[in-house]
Amino acid sequence: MSDTTGRALALLDLLQTHRHWPGPELATRLGVTERTVRRDVERLRDLGYRIESMPGAAGGYRLEAGSALPPLLLSDEEAVAIAVGLRVAATQRLVGGPDTTLTALAKLQQVLPAVLRRRVEAIADAVQATGIASGSSVPTEVLAELALACRDHERVRFRYTSAAGEETTRRVEPYALAPADRHWYLLCRDLEKNDWRTFRVDRLSGVEHTRVLFEPKPLTPEQIEEFIWVATSWVRTAVEANAVVELPLAAFQNAMGQWAQGAEAVDAARTRWPVGGREVRETMYGLSWIPTGVDYTTDLAEPQRSELREILERMLRALDGSGA
Repeated sequence: MSDTTGRALALLDLLQTHRHWPGPELATRLGVTERTVRRDVERLRDLGYRIESMPGAAGGYRLEAGSALPPLLLSDEEAVAIAVGLRVAATQRLVGGPDTTLTALAKLQQVLPAVLRRRVEAIADAVQATGIASGSSVPTEVLAELALACRDHERVRFRYTSAAGEETTRRVEPYALAPADRHWYLLCRDLEKNDWRTFRVDRLSGVEHTRVLFEPKPLTPEQIEEFIWVATSWVRTAVEANAVVELPLAAFQNAMGQWAQGAEAVDAARTRWPVGGREVRETMYGLSWIPTGVDYTTDLAEPQRSELREILERMLRALDGSGA
């Protein structure tokens, strides 16, 4: 293999790995000049790869889908078979390896011609995986777009419909996609809230790439798991209440970590925190996690208020009684 061919293949691999590459960075990674990069891009175009050039300081190169499948070592049938398998896997509740599946699907769909995409959709819609719990329906295209944004550290904009039916537009820095509790969740930094947020992907639509890159804040796997766990637990419940806690918002957030989600300042010294559960014992459990020694009030309504009081009075009598 000649140096020119090897360099062109290395360039192709880089273009398939990230959605957008600045020209100077490609030149640095390949150890060549920007002029050589431009020549290699033209060689790949001659081979059938559709590579878009963007001028300017923020410009560069990106690989786009063409009118025909570029010369990979796959036939159309093989490409469709792989895409169908990845699509079915990506829309199910995966036990492990979701990142690998999504990035592979994103890379393939990035260059798959429209006629083959339609074939993938038709076959995948008729294929039903067995032995996996069913969950919310998520368009593969949305997962693929979000996977690309997570991979490339690119800010995106989308519409989001809350559980209450309220639609908002969000600008975020996407960090990770994760399946949990029969749903897919996007973990990201919400630019308006300046804080971490998790969004149900099935409630998300109209993903727009901004082409604005960002430097992701580091998170450990344990932190990601906690974010997703909080998201799966944070749903509308049968018993709902607010606790007004005698702590400033920042101090409350620092003490509660990710479980402070939904908290808001009442004034400079107090914080309102929504808490609830499927029944009053779960609400009591949530209230018990308010930091030790911190006073608070709650607007828990009847009849749950009287029910909780009766439970606590029995506990106090038990504690005041002599032990066995």
